Amino acid sequence: MKFIYQLTLFCAALFLAPLALFSQAKSDTIPKGEVSITNQTVRIDGKVINYKAIAGTMLLRNNDDEPIALHGFTAYLKDGVTDAKTRPISFVFNGGPGSSSIWLHMGVIGPKRAVVNDPGFTPAAPYTLEDNNASILDVSDIVMMDPIGTGLSHAVGKAKNKDFWGVDQDIRMISQFIRQFVNENDRWNSPKYLIGESYGTFRNAGVMHYLQQNMGMSVNGVVMVSAVFDLRTLVFAQGDDISYVMNLPTYAATAWYHDKVPNKPASLAAFIQESREFAKGEYTTALMEGDGLVGEARKKIAERLSYFTGLSLEYLERADLRVRQPEFTEELLRDQRKTVGRLDSRFTGINQDPLSQYSVYDPQSAAISPGYTAMFMDYFYNTLKVNKESTYYTSAYGRQGFDWDWDHAINGAGFPTPPNTGTDMALAMSRNPYMKVLILNGYYDLATPFYGVEYSIDHLGLEKDIKKNIIMKYYEGGHMMYTHRPSLEKFKKETAEFILQTSKH
Repeated sequence: MKFIYQLTLFCAALFLAPLALFSQAKSDTIPKGEVSITNQTVRIDGKVINYKAIAGTMLLRNNDDEPIALHGFTAYLKDGVTDAKTRPISFVFNGGPGSSSIWLHMGVIGPKRAVVNDPGFTPAAPYTLEDNNASILDVSDIVMMDPIGTGLSHAVGKAKNKDFWGVDQDIRMISQFIRQFVNENDRWNSPKYLIGESYGTFRNAGVMHYLQQNMGMSVNGVVMVSAVFDLRTLVFAQGDDISYVMNLPTYAATAWYHDKVPNKPASLAAFIQESREFAKGEYTTALMEGDGLVGEARKKIAERLSYFTGLSLEYLERADLRVRQPEFTEELLRDQRKTVGRLDSRFTGINQDPLSQYSVYDPQSAAISPGYTAMFMDYFYNTLKVNKESTYYTSAYGRQGFDWDWDHAINGAGFPTPPNTGTDMALAMSRNPYMKVLILNGYYDLATPFYGVEYSIDHLGLEKDIKKNIIMKYYEGGHMMYTHRPSLEKFKKETAEFILQTSKH
């Protein structure tokens, strides 16, 4: 049973308009995969790394050996490796769903990085591309993946793009590409990693189980960047208070950053912990009372909520003590005619309508998207030498028939509920007790709030020894925490250490 959730998920690419469509002449023949191979260099930690860049498409077939898609990718393979079978390889993607991989590609994982201002707006071209000292290419080969409808990826033969636009359809396709790439490049015995951002973490949880269960492939580790597994934590559904609780600690971090907290505590981490305790204790209990919360008890909760969120008592009363994320981003700095970022609440933008309830744009997306897009396109076509007649789509949004199928079979049939791939992750981790998961959270991420991830992990039903394999890290950045230079450096350190530690027995 299909159920479409009106989510404004998950990564910055959602806010970009797709590039103009490129019209290709119809052909009776199935096109073959086409790649461009170039030799490149990058300096990481003072050392020059020579590598091969392979950018283009790979033809995928279904179980009946029928061609179904050309899947786009960009692979970076380090030169001079004596035994490629033992070198780690990381498969990387963004989210959306419906986003290409340019954000992780140009922001933190790839060998080149687009330079943007943080937390302010980046001026228009010319932009700057630099060697990415934070790239993991020194410790792992990299395969940047673009799901169907994004990048150069598209259906062929009898298949249609829409055949791949859904939770389970996407998991199967990504898994199929990984298996084929591993097979064609003789990497079955290489330590393998999945790195996903936003919806890419939701995808990760499904893929790690699908690869293991259906393709006999276990991964060494999974890196979750700005994670979400249980979409119920994001949907402000009528009568369901869980999302209000999950968002509160991020509201608190945001209010702290913008000096909206009275007698502002010196420590952000301590203040966030205080907000956690309030959220799971008094606030949760109060919301469960529903209309029964009255009098002094209601007043006390409203005052505490005002303290943590920076919102007025009057506003909180009108909101019935329940403030949706889009309402919070509009209200917090309304007196300054500013709107707060969803992807990164450190960013602010001009509020063109001081009476508006919801923001019509995201300040961080507006600030950095043109720079990322321009630098990637210039790099992709001119440095990697990809055929310029091949149109790269940064997003599937706006493409004909794009409509995501949110059914997830593992969650069971019947009355529709928000899908949860945490179930998949729990199964995969329980069946491979050596698998490790690194989760990177931004304190200022209102797209996938960190407390929602903490809640999801605590409700996976994992054995204690297995749960220890989940490692949580926190950053003073947002959804794309790597735009914040100190967080970029921390990201590299923690991700590289994770790969090095889990790639050896």
